[in-house]
Order: sequence, then structure tokens, then C-alpha cells
Amino acid sequence: MKEVIFVTHNKGKIESAKKHLKGVNFKTYEYELEEPRSDDIKYISKYKVEEAYKLMNKPCISLDCGFWIDELEGFPRAFVNFALDTIGIKGILKLMEGKQNRKCRFTECLSYYDGKELHQFMGRHEGTISKEILGNNTEKKWSDLWYIFIPAGYEKTLAQMTEEERTKREKYESIDSMEEFAKWYKIFA
Repeated sequence: MKEVIFVTHNKGKIESAKKHLKGVNFKTYEYELEEPRSDDIKYISKYKVEEAYKLMNKPCISLDCGFWIDELEGFPRAFVNFALDTIGIKGILKLMEGKQNRKCRFTECLSYYDGKELHQFMGRHEGTISKEILGNNTEKKWSDLWYIFIPAGYEKTLAQMTEEERTKREKYESIDSMEEFAKWYKIFA
């Protein structure tokens, strides 16, 4: 089985890959890829995996995520890092003050590129936004949104859950792009 390189600087995404990409021969290369300005996570992921391939000259994967809040007409979407760098999770909670509809979702696109073909795998994780910052810091987190994101079917934020709870939790209304890629890769690579 060919080796795949996951180019990212996000330690939480690396930890997630170790968990979800069992059976895939992959290595990580810590590097911050350029992120184009776009509201389309598929385009961003494609751009980043092509940049990763130029850097490594081997099959690569790239993962890009967005965060959609229904009550805020989808804000911050693919601009989640910009939102966290400017208003932070406290600012997001401020925007949600007094709002009844707290539904939100992470969307993700994992792109695989071998120098010839591009394959993309979409993921989606439904949930709600807590009314306050809750939970503990962990190396496993890949975003500060873990402190306010409550997965569908649960009453705790990801940051409040133990490692065991996060690992064993039922994924209500969830599709994980890494798991989708791993299934495909085992058959077609």
C-alpha cells in the first residue's frame, strides 16, 4: 500500500488522523499550508492538497473545515479561523446571546491527491452551541470551538468529554471525512 502524507500544522487534526486512518499507511509533515480566501471548503482543501503535493512530491491528503451557525445565516462558514482570531469564541457566544436556535455544524473536506487524480470526501457533524465556555484543554482539540460545540445527541461540549467519551460516542447525524477516505483508500489505493 502506498504511503500518504498528511501535511498540516494542526496537532489536533494529526491526533484525529491517528484515530480515524487505521489501516492507511500515512505519515505527517508539520507545515502550515497557504489557505486561499474562499468560502468553499472543497476549493480550499483542493488548493492545499495540491500545494502539499508540490512540497512532498508524494500522494497527500489535506483537511479543511468550516463551522456553520444556523441562527447567524451560516457565519463563520469557511472563515472559522478568521472569526476565532478576531472575535474568538467569546465573540461567537456574544452574537448568540438571547438566540433560541443554537443549531450548528462542522463541515469538512478531506482531499487526496496523488499527482494525477483528486478525490474529495465530505464530512458533517451536527450539534448545538453551548451558552458558555465549558471544558478542559487537551492536545486532541483541533479548534477552540470544542469549548462551545455540543455534538448532536449529547449534553456536553467536546472539551467536557473525556477521551473515552469522545472515542466511544455514537455519531448522531455525523459523517467523518477521514473515515470515508479510509474506507475508499483500502479498496482503491
